[in-house]
Amino acid sequence: MCGGECGMGDVKMTLEIGDEFPDMELRAYDPKKDEDVTLKTADYKGKWKIFFFYPADFTFVCPTELEELAGLYPEFTKEGAEIFSVSTDTVFTHKAWHEHSDAIKKVQFPMVADPSGELASMFGVYIHGVVKTIEINDNAIGRSGKELLRKLRAAKFVHEHGDKVCPASWEPGDDTLTPGMDLVGKI
Repeated sequence: MCGGECGMGDVKMTLEIGDEFPDMELRAYDPKKDEDVTLKTADYKGKWKIFFFYPADFTFVCPTELEELAGLYPEFTKEGAEIFSVSTDTVFTHKAWHEHSDAIKKVQFPMVADPSGELASMFGVYIHGVVKTIEINDNAIGRSGKELLRKLRAAKFVHEHGDKVCPASWEPGDDTLTPGMDLVGKI
């Protein structure tokens, strides 16, 4: 499974809230070491593991989200967490993006390669049809009505303005991005 990238072997499953995360090996680009590494999730026992999925490198909204997450990374590590960004790109694409994007140069957490999409499938995060966003929490973790409202407004804006995309933490009235037009000098 994972085409040699994730190292999940023949494990086939979909994780749900409350499931124990399986031990596996993940191939990643480690910006701190500037190299291709194999991470063992067993080495992170006792830490909170945050898997942040995004569709692809060299896109428009993703670098705004990853840059924001990179700015908050010290706060996450203070809380005993490790962040793993994940896309279906290869380690080599992650490295190239890190080298060429001012926003992504700020990322210091592992960038996991999932070219087969099997890790994304295990988490159930592939977007099909017209689904725009999914948020699933354990029963003990309250959701933010304000964040849900923000996401609804962003989804409506994108639906109504098909040539625009909303960067991280976008609120109505904030600047948006136009794919292809805003790419120059920002990746």
